[in-house]
Amino acid sequence: MPRIGRVVAPNMPHHVVQRGHNRNAVFLDDGDYSYYLDTLGNWAPQLQVKVYAWCLMTNHVHLLLDPGDNVKSIGLLMKRLAGRQTRFVNKQENRTGSLWDGRYKMSIVDSDEYFLQSCRYIELNPVKAKMVIQPADYRWSSYRENGGLSPSVIVDRRGFTNLCGVSFEGYRKYVAVDTPSSEAEFISQRLESDRLTGGSRFVKEIELRTGIRLEYKRPGRPTVSKVKD
Repeated sequence: MPRIGRVVAPNMPHHVVQRGHNRNAVFLDDGDYSYYLDTLGNWAPQLQVKVYAWCLMTNHVHLLLDPGDNVKSIGLLMKRLAGRQTRFVNKQENRTGSLWDGRYKMSIVDSDEYFLQSCRYIELNPVKAKMVIQPADYRWSSYRENGGLSPSVIVDRRGFTNLCGVSFEGYRKYVAVDTPSSEAEFISQRLESDRLTGGSRFVKEIELRTGIRLEYKRPGRPTVSKVKD
């Protein structure tokens, strides 16, 4: 199936993943993680990009970003993140060359149906990778911010709260529930193919908003688990 052009919609969450070149490690020590977060924390507000969730894994990153009114802002932010991190790591490691794969993956998320699911998917990455037992044990994700266990430093608290619709405790309980395999597979497939994370009605909405015809088969969506606060 041919790859469709990347679609960005204003004022909507976008799930972004960028991997290391040839899936090699991009974070080698705590300083690398901290430097990336400093760049994200400094440049997202400057570009008026809202960050709703994030997770830095050894060889890739997950971000849930809202570009605001400027659809170019996510691309500008990702370029800034990739460039600064490459220069930093290359200098630290006395190396040259690309740190990242050339093209990051991105999927617009239906905030009514898949916002919480996408946050949970992102923040459970280290648990699924068996790096930690509980998401709160992992230092390099937004779980503690979104779960109310630490101050919001990177996450846009107001935007997250408006879309989340549950309390800190409610969110922690939600993340603790086993993720249906169909839900995780759906989010992963949508992201890997740069498709929209949503059903056929959502696809039609984005087509109308962007004026772009998204021609691909629209599979049925899995059952969405409900949130109990």
